[in-house]
Amino acid sequence: MATLGMHRDFLLEFAALEKSVQRRVFEVFEKFTEATHTGAHLEKLTNQRDPRIRTIRITDFWRGVVLKADRGSGYMLLKVLPHDKANDWACKHRASVNAATQGIEIRNDVALERATESLRVLAADEPRRLFADRSDKVLRQLGIDEDILPIIRLLPDDTHLEALQRVLPEQQFDVLIGLASGMAPEDIDRDIVQAYARAVAPVNSAQPEDGLVSAMAHARGRVALVSGPEELLEILERPFDAWRIFLHPAQYRIAYRDSYNGPARVTGGPGTGKTVVALHRAYHLARRLPADAPDGSVLLTTFTKDLAAELERCLALLVTDERIRAKVRVVNVDALANEVLRQSRGGAPLRIVFNQRAVLARWGRIAERLGVEFTDAFLDQEWRQVVLAQAIGSPEEYLKAPRNGRGKAIGPLKRAQLWRAVATFEDELRQTDEWTFLQVCAQAARMLDERANRPFRHVVIDEAQDLHPAQWRFLRALVASGPDDLFISGDTHQRIYGNRVSLRSLGIQVVGRSARLRINYRTTHEILSWSASLLTGERPDDMDGGEDSLAGYHSTLHGAHPEVHGHCDKAEELRALIARIEGWTASGVSAEDIGVAVRTVQLGRDIAQALEQAGIPACPLGNAPSPGVRIGTMHRMKGLEFRCVAVPGVTDGIVPMRSAITPVETDPQLHVDDLNGELSLLFVACTRAREALAVSWHGTPSSFLSPVLPQPTLRDQRARVPAR
Repeated sequence: MATLGMHRDFLLEFAALEKSVQRRVFEVFEKFTEATHTGAHLEKLTNQRDPRIRTIRITDFWRGVVLKADRGSGYMLLKVLPHDKANDWACKHRASVNAATQGIEIRNDVALERATESLRVLAADEPRRLFADRSDKVLRQLGIDEDILPIIRLLPDDTHLEALQRVLPEQQFDVLIGLASGMAPEDIDRDIVQAYARAVAPVNSAQPEDGLVSAMAHARGRVALVSGPEELLEILERPFDAWRIFLHPAQYRIAYRDSYNGPARVTGGPGTGKTVVALHRAYHLARRLPADAPDGSVLLTTFTKDLAAELERCLALLVTDERIRAKVRVVNVDALANEVLRQSRGGAPLRIVFNQRAVLARWGRIAERLGVEFTDAFLDQEWRQVVLAQAIGSPEEYLKAPRNGRGKAIGPLKRAQLWRAVATFEDELRQTDEWTFLQVCAQAARMLDERANRPFRHVVIDEAQDLHPAQWRFLRALVASGPDDLFISGDTHQRIYGNRVSLRSLGIQVVGRSARLRINYRTTHEILSWSASLLTGERPDDMDGGEDSLAGYHSTLHGAHPEVHGHCDKAEELRALIARIEGWTASGVSAEDIGVAVRTVQLGRDIAQALEQAGIPACPLGNAPSPGVRIGTMHRMKGLEFRCVAVPGVTDGIVPMRSAITPVETDPQLHVDDLNGELSLLFVACTRAREALAVSWHGTPSSFLSPVLPQPTLRDQRARVPAR
């Protein structure tokens, strides 16, 4: 039986093929995997750079491109393209094995030769050299081969390096972009080179002489090895899902490490696979449990109910063994805390205060009654970010408490007034037996700390950056301290709720057990670069006393540049949005693979109504799943992804939303934090897109768009704002 590998780029392109072509691809390669004379079906070409690359007939119009081993029965499916394009691609490309990682690499020799000549011309007038401080020896140790070294020595800057992404071997590009972004060679060797070298997929031991099979096994994250027709069908039926649960070596090293001697953490920008790593870690921990471990011994949790549902869906894709899957419980933090506290009260439901406006109104009434000079928003934030965050229970504790992150200094007299307001607020809630979610988490944590036994053996946390210290105390109380107790995944660039936390202060030590992912597998380079440029100058904390950074963060995919358009009024913007969605669906994108991210619920309702009137089904997020374009607020889009995303209404006054920004005179630091939270919301919304992104506004564009819009565009749009 032949061993067939499928390159990741093929799977991503396969999803865009017509269904009839997809069926034919499966039929051809179903027979291919079962045949013992597979090579007879492959066609050689003339003037090839690599004679091992062949083509195979799919239909009269479509051809597959296959890499055949020199000996043995190993094959790798690289492309499915129209006939002439397949032949052209096959003639220009060559396969090789990386000397440092032993993984398979594909390169475009013709494009590399052309780029080298262009850079030689440029080098005559440009004295700068990007890698002048790196010796050939260091580059070779990191896997840069002799054919690539000459072109590397001609590069003047990282812009020219990024232009070579499509033609350089991928593993070598990952190394070079890491060096260009300031990573130390030893960090690159650990995080990239050794990750590839160690994360080897199972190899057919009956074919030890087949070098291609071994090289494909070393290319985990780029190549999926297929053992038979059933596995082939499973992957081809859901190519996007297959890659959502398939690990890059850097991810594999983190997820399947045998054990961590305490809490561990993985960070990284959008699309780097943090959630995938968390899923695999939960699976790894579950399958290592002793046979007598009860179901639900591993907790997989996150911030919201919607994200928990998505985690459960992805876990079902990853774990097919029902016995192992039963060992993992998936539930969001607040729901679990509610359950724990409710059980302690005999099962009686808790009266949760959901309405934030009602909370602020209560603070306002208390401030007026007590003569407190602070606003309702300030009082609420002081309670949340100081009192609840530090679990303060007395006026004496509050007088001594640090107020890091709060922008307005407060003396002892003012603190005493504030504490009276806090005590009154909490007393009123107790009298009506009402709770906020943070109070539920705090009380549930205190109850668990009084018990000898903890509910879980392992806790895996996704989207950790948005959790409040009260929620962290609850999570810490769910599992006894020890090896593999907590596994944490998050990205502070995507913090949208303003909760700041120091893991160290909560007794969660991750020093020496932290890893960062730098390669984006979801979003194209064009969308990623555009979205990241919104974050000019933003350096969020890393939840452990340092600063987070996107240095070395890059995408492996390429596509169209984001579309960015302004409109005179809302009606015109909605018409353009409908036309854009109609264009996407006409190109073969299903309605369910299109997301529309909005800042306000009302704009989402208006868009849903406009889509329905245009004959396009719409499904607001949060409703029961149904066919149609997914529409949701930017908050609800967190953790989701779509082939195409539209972000309308990025208009001054809406993004950032005025009502969500604390006035600078009330609290300067909170004002900045609120602005950064709104900016992160826009960043999150834009990075939900895999292939296409369309951003629009009506009237005056949001100030957040200033880094990505030419100044004439901004002036023109302001001039078009109708007079009031």
